[in-house]
Amino acid sequence: MSSTLLFRGGRAFTRDGFAEAVLVRDGVIAAVGAEADLVRLAPAAEPVDLAGGLLTPGFTDAHIHPVQAGLERAKCDLSEVYGLDAYTTMIAGYAARHPGREWIDGGGWDMSAFPGGLPHRSQLDFLDRPAYFVQRDHHAAWVNTRALEIAGITKDTPDPADGRIERDPDGTPSGVLHEGAMDLVGLLTPRPAPADVEAALMDAQAHLFSLGVTGWQDAIVGSYAGSDDQLPAYLAAASSGRLKARVVGALWWDRTRGAEQIPELVERRALAKGLDRFRATSVKIMQDGIPENFTAAVIEPYCRCGGTGLSYVDPALLGGYVKELDRQGFQVHFHAIGERAVREALDALTGTDPANRHHIAHVQIITPQDVPRFAELGVTANLQALWATHHLQMDELCIPYLGEERASWQYPFAGLVRHGTRLAGGSDWPVSSANPLEAMHVAVNRTEPGSSVHATYPTAQTPFLPEQSLDLRTIMTAYTEGSAWINRSPAGVIEAGRPADLVVLDRDPFALDPKDIWTTKVAMTFLDGEPVHGG
Repeated sequence: MSSTLLFRGGRAFTRDGFAEAVLVRDGVIAAVGAEADLVRLAPAAEPVDLAGGLLTPGFTDAHIHPVQAGLERAKCDLSEVYGLDAYTTMIAGYAARHPGREWIDGGGWDMSAFPGGLPHRSQLDFLDRPAYFVQRDHHAAWVNTRALEIAGITKDTPDPADGRIERDPDGTPSGVLHEGAMDLVGLLTPRPAPADVEAALMDAQAHLFSLGVTGWQDAIVGSYAGSDDQLPAYLAAASSGRLKARVVGALWWDRTRGAEQIPELVERRALAKGLDRFRATSVKIMQDGIPENFTAAVIEPYCRCGGTGLSYVDPALLGGYVKELDRQGFQVHFHAIGERAVREALDALTGTDPANRHHIAHVQIITPQDVPRFAELGVTANLQALWATHHLQMDELCIPYLGEERASWQYPFAGLVRHGTRLAGGSDWPVSSANPLEAMHVAVNRTEPGSSVHATYPTAQTPFLPEQSLDLRTIMTAYTEGSAWINRSPAGVIEAGRPADLVVLDRDPFALDPKDIWTTKVAMTFLDGEPVHGG
C-alpha cells in the first residue's frame, strides 16, 4: 500500500463527533476533516473506500488472556459448543485424533451447562487417559478420576487456602477444582514448549486483529492456574518484531507471598525495557474469585449457602503492598468482583498516585456508596460489558445467591459515568468473546448479542438492569481512548499526530437500530497505517 492513504466514503469516529475523511501519511494520522480539503492537501493519496462504514481508532482490550486463549484454541476447545453432549462428543473426537497425547486437556466449558454449575468426574471417565479442562472463566477445572488419582487427591486431601475441592456427599472429590485447587492437577499436565507458547501468541494476535483489536493489556503475565509464565514468549516476539500490537503485560502478584516479591517484579519489568511493542509496567492483583462458586468476596453472606467468599490478599496488608507498588511506579490492575473485594481494592488505592493509572477490572458488584469513589480516587473502571445480561449463569447461579438488593448493584456502568469515572473496556478472552462490537452491543442494550450461545435463553433479550446501560459513544470511547490511556498508548484517538491504528467497520453502528449493533463486522484493521487484517 502507498505510504499516503485517504480514508473516505463513510465517516470517522472522533473525540468531538464524526469526520468525513482521514489522511494518513507514513503511518501517522496527518489530517482529519472534509474529504475535499484532504484531497487538495494530498491529491496523490491512495483512497481507502469505507463503503458507507465507520472508521474507528484501533480497539485496545484492557483485560485479556491471549496466550491462554491461543493455547486453548490449539487443544480441545469447547468454547464454540454448549452442553454436556456437545462437550463429550468433541472431547471423544479430539482424543481419537490424538492417540499419542498423554493427557486430554483444553478448556471453554460453561458452568451453566451443568446442574448447579458443576460437572462430574464420571462424565469424563470414558477416556483412557487423564483429563483436565479449564472452565470458560478460568476459575475452575473439570477433571476425571484418572487425573485425581495421578494427583493423589482423595477425600482426605485438604482444600488449599485459596481454593476448594468440590466433593460428593461422602467427601470423595467430585472432579471440579476451584481457584487455587486447580494447580493440584493443572501443574501435572504436559508443559507447552516455548515454540508452542509463541505460536499461541501469534494465533491470538491474528484473531484479535480480525476483530479490530490493535493493542491489549495481558491481565496475567506469570504462572497461574496451571499455566506457565508468558513473559518469555512476549519478550521473544517483541524482540523479533513478530509482536506488532501495542501490549502491556500485567505481572502476576503471587498471592501466597508478600512484599518480598516486589524487587522481583521490578527486575521482571526491566526485562522489557527498550522494547517497542511490549512493556511490563502493570501488576495484577486478584483479590477474589467469582460469585458462581461463592469465592467472590461479599459483605453479607450469600443467600441459601452462607459464607462471604475469599479475600486472596489479606486486606490488612493489601494497602501496604499497593502503596509500595505505586511508589515503584507500577500501575496496579485489580481483579475485584464481589462488593467487599471492590471496597478492599478502593481502600488499598486510597492515597496512591492517579498518574500511575490504576484500574479495577470486572467490578461486578459495587455498593452504591462505593460507586463515587472511583472518580474521587482517580481509579479507572475496567468493564467486561459482555457479562451484564440475563444469561444462564446470571439467572441461575448468581442472582439467587446474591439476593435481590445485592443483585441490583451489578455492573453499574451508568452510575460510574454519572460520577465522572474514567472507563476502559476489556473482554477477558477466552472467558468470553474477544469481539469489542459484541461487548458494545451489551453495554448499550444489556441483552445478549445474537451470536452468543445464550442468545436463545428465555430472558436473553430482556434487558438486565437497563438503567445502567451506556450510549454507544461512551462505550466505544472506553474501548478506544479509555483503554489506550490505561496502556499509555499513543493510539486510541483519530486526530493529527496519532499513530494510524485504525479499524474499518463494514457498517456504521451509530446508524443501526441499537439491537443490531452486534451485527457489525471488521472489514480492515491497520497498525501504523499498514493493513494487518483485510485489504
